Amino acid sequence: MQRIRFEHLCTEEGWVSPCYAEISDGRFVSLQPEPPTGWQSDEAIAGFALPALPNLHSHAFQRALVGRGERRGPAGADSFWTWREAMYRLACRVDPDDLEAIATFLYVEMLEAGYGAVGEFHYLHHRPDGRPYADAAEMSRRILAAAERTGIALTLLPVLYLRGGFDSEPSGPQLRFVHRDVDAYLRLVDALAESGRARIGLAPHSLRAVHEAGLRAVVAAAQNRPLHIHIAEQVKEVEECLTHCGARPVAWLLDRFSVGPNWCLVHATHMEADETRRVAECGAVVGLCPTTEANLGDGIFPLLAYREAGGRFGIGSDSQTAVSPAAELVLLEYGQRLVHRRRNLVAGPHPSVGRTLLGEAVRGGAQALGQPISFPRRGAAADLVVLDASHPRLLGHDAQSVLDAWIFGAAEGAVSQVMVGGRWVVREGRHPLAETARQAFERVMHRLWREA
Repeated sequence: MQRIRFEHLCTEEGWVSPCYAEISDGRFVSLQPEPPTGWQSDEAIAGFALPALPNLHSHAFQRALVGRGERRGPAGADSFWTWREAMYRLACRVDPDDLEAIATFLYVEMLEAGYGAVGEFHYLHHRPDGRPYADAAEMSRRILAAAERTGIALTLLPVLYLRGGFDSEPSGPQLRFVHRDVDAYLRLVDALAESGRARIGLAPHSLRAVHEAGLRAVVAAAQNRPLHIHIAEQVKEVEECLTHCGARPVAWLLDRFSVGPNWCLVHATHMEADETRRVAECGAVVGLCPTTEANLGDGIFPLLAYREAGGRFGIGSDSQTAVSPAAELVLLEYGQRLVHRRRNLVAGPHPSVGRTLLGEAVRGGAQALGQPISFPRRGAAADLVVLDASHPRLLGHDAQSVLDAWIFGAAEGAVSQVMVGGRWVVREGRHPLAETARQAFERVMHRLWREA
């Protein structure tokens, strides 16, 4: 049993200052504003403790691409699709050792930034020429190893890819992603075991990459496990779906499948009003990745209408353009301000926009990942972020304003400690593997780009 006195602890009901917490087997056993009889603290934690955020959408290998796609092409018509070609070229060069090194470094970055869990949307399955590894799950196991080594909670989402587009066969770099049939994909999923805080979900890549029969087979196999899919991220994708399927992507999906709470619709940027309402009503989570969506020029999600209809969302770092929950949350709000030309839009019963954003991202992310994450309460996973009250951007703030200061004040480096499952994985702002992981990542980057 761990007994910890927190100076300030953010619960669903509000801040408890101080809070006396007991933790056993990685979960909260009790939370009290006064010390129980005979209380003896194992440690006292200064600063502001809040839930560690879930990152519901990540492509780990793309961390190696950051900063490599920001030069204008000769045609002057750069888009998501031209960026994708650069991403494909990188995907062809990453071997299993590279992937584990990249993911380890990235997961250290995530933990130091305040994420406590990640959903890894993983599609680098085979050798670059499409031949499987001796162990078909080799690349998936490297992701699992990186998560176990760093201590981040993981929902691994092996991705099904069956075709290159609505009317095209897979070719070139896509061969690395593609399974010859759904049965081969499901054998991969079945070969991966859950243990500790590692969960296994399923992820049909998109409607353009998986035909209806394949999608039905995956949905049947998923049962109640997390089920994630890219959808309606780009206008071109919507137009192609209208051409080949006779309907917009989200409407097509909702008309044919019982989409429910275990589903995560990633991006869903381009929806009409009726689609927005229907997604909100079905209980699924929308996975929003504002820094990636901005970087790729995707568009802005209709968040106000979606929230008004009762919709749930979570945030993801996706292409790793930024690895910061605060960066995702502030851009989410700022995008709405630019569209609607008003301020403080994502608020609810709690007038603090920061507190509202945090709460909705925690609840939606936990649902999408199938992880026992929540605000601190009895029985919940002890996943916490502690903000340093002495950080220059947080000076003078109390519990009522500190979340707004962290999210809207660009308080880089304000995370002092992070706990996942009752274990401190970040102390004094640093993960114990930070330097080792950085060195390994640096070696991989030199090799990948020297060979480019």
